Amino acid sequence: MRFARNLLAIIGLLSVLALGYGYLRLAPALASFDPEFARVYAELGQRLLDSGDPGVAMMWSVPVEDGLTTEDVIESMKSLAISHNFLFVGESPFYKQIQAITGEEYRYVNFLSFCDARIGRMMLEYRNEYSGFMPCRIALVEDAEGNLKLYSMNLDLMIYGGKELPPDLKASAIRVRETIRAIMEGGAAGEF
Repeated sequence: MRFARNLLAIIGLLSVLALGYGYLRLAPALASFDPEFARVYAELGQRLLDSGDPGVAMMWSVPVEDGLTTEDVIESMKSLAISHNFLFVGESPFYKQIQAITGEEYRYVNFLSFCDARIGRMMLEYRNEYSGFMPCRIALVEDAEGNLKLYSMNLDLMIYGGKELPPDLKASAIRVRETIRAIMEGGAAGEF
């Protein structure tokens, strides 16, 4: 009995020492992180646990209302982009590329790109790696049952997931986030 008690005491002591060491190593780095980083990673972790798929966990998705066509959704998103001072900078109809390669019909998949060049410039001046987020893309995807859904990368990790962004860049990045969400939600409802 004494042996088990001593063994548990040693394990407890080692655990406390490990936690203390971990805190001392992480605390300085975490002090410069955005105040929202823990929430964002907790949400990402929950989505990952729920889906088991990191691709699903990192994306936003909005189902398109029944009765809307792909043309309705695209025109709605273009209109909403203009009303938010965003540019529609292109599209890549992936389903046409698949059809051209295979000679077979394929379900509708189209990537639409939107941008605010001023904010894009700010992001590039901050970090060249942020070019990977540009332009903001929204995918319009038809599933196997013929239902349409909009997908885009969750920008919260870029905004809140590490060291806090400079205030002007953070405010602009939040504006981009909110605009992309508004375009997705409005487009899925056919708003103009």
